[in-house]
Amino acid sequence: MAAQYSNQPPGQQHHGAPRGGADSNVFSIIAIVLGVIGLIFLPIVFALGGLIMAIIAKAARHERLATVAIVVSAVGLVGGMVLGFIFA
Repeated sequence: MAAQYSNQPPGQQHHGAPRGGADSNVFSIIAIVLGVIGLIFLPIVFALGGLIMAIIAKAARHERLATVAIVVSAVGLVGGMVLGFIFA
């Protein structure tokens, strides 16, 4: 085995800095949940909010799941309106 050397004192391990930005998909996950809720209940509020959050996640935060969130929110918006029209 090869020994690894670092500049840290013995007994301390380097765990790295907390990750954020593209590694964090919080906005995208919230947008996906809002898109699914918008498919069933109040699409103009929930799915539209999810779509806005997904666009922010894509443009400003560069999250990996942002594209999925945009698709789910858009389907939730259009599908929720269609379902509301059919059952109204």
